[in-house]
Amino acid sequence: MRRAGTALLAATACLALLPGAPAWAETPGGHHPGHALRNCTGTAPVTCHVDVAPGTYDVTAVLGGADSGSTAVTAESRRTLLPATPTAARQRLTRTFTINVREPEGEPTGPSGSPGLDLSLGGEAPRLADLRVTASRRTQLFLAGDSTVCDQIAAPYTGWGQQLPQFFRGGLSVANYADSGESSGSFLADPRLFPTMRPLIRKGDTVLIQFAHNDKQTTAADYRAHLTALLDGVRARGGKPVLVTPVVRRWFNDDGTLDNATALHINGLGVNLPAEMRALAAEQRVPLIDLTALTRQLVERLGPEDSKALYLTDEARDNTHTSAHGATEFARLVLGELRAQALVPGGVIR
Repeated sequence: MRRAGTALLAATACLALLPGAPAWAETPGGHHPGHALRNCTGTAPVTCHVDVAPGTYDVTAVLGGADSGSTAVTAESRRTLLPATPTAARQRLTRTFTINVREPEGEPTGPSGSPGLDLSLGGEAPRLADLRVTASRRTQLFLAGDSTVCDQIAAPYTGWGQQLPQFFRGGLSVANYADSGESSGSFLADPRLFPTMRPLIRKGDTVLIQFAHNDKQTTAADYRAHLTALLDGVRARGGKPVLVTPVVRRWFNDDGTLDNATALHINGLGVNLPAEMRALAAEQRVPLIDLTALTRQLVERLGPEDSKALYLTDEARDNTHTSAHGATEFARLVLGELRAQALVPGGVIR
């Protein structure tokens, strides 16, 4: 496989004069610069593959064409980079992203996926006018967590970390090392998880840490010890750890509240895991995103019926894992705290 350490793909979509040129590649003037978009195929979606080694890459996509269109962009294992974005006829919109390319490309303990960088441009009528990919050494936002955070392979399952990249422009990549089924202890112990992620953290990188869903029989002392080991490991690399309490389970009481052990992660030993995390954050003087409180407010406000759309209640009778819609809404809550607490540079938020 061809590798490109300082990969540069300049793909200018000016194929209007070529026989059979796809609609998404149309531009005024009909100029053809030779190898334009040779790495992109199809029409709906348009798929682009760039043969690069694992690392961080800046991507600039110019959207638009001779006709009006609507383009959404995903990368690798269903990571959303851009929601559906309309363009008028002959309009051009430039959007930039910074993407983490890794192997495996989704969950660290899952299948490898395809080598290199894969982009998919979907939507009602994808229009791609230009694409450029360059190697980068940008700041990264690392995610450590479980199945509610991870890059889920198969729809409709979607982690909130999978939807978070769409809220950032070029300058910050989301490196999602969350993995299904992991507890605070197993994430530390598995060599494919924290031991792999930790050496990649650089000074100034932010690391979000959410565990509790699978700490069902973890003692309070062990839970604190595991989280403290994660905090210490991030700090030792010059990173900035942030504790994130877990998203609630959709488990309503008769009065329409979520005030119960199942919803609020009070485990089988009676340990209130979010409360332990809040206390540890205060003791360690670590920033905290109280996603338990934020998701509880949202789910209770929507109520037993409307909150089903956030989860996979109808699709799979699953009130723990989220739909793409729910993952996006929960990612939006995380984004609000990243902005409010200045945990990432303001200039990278889209």
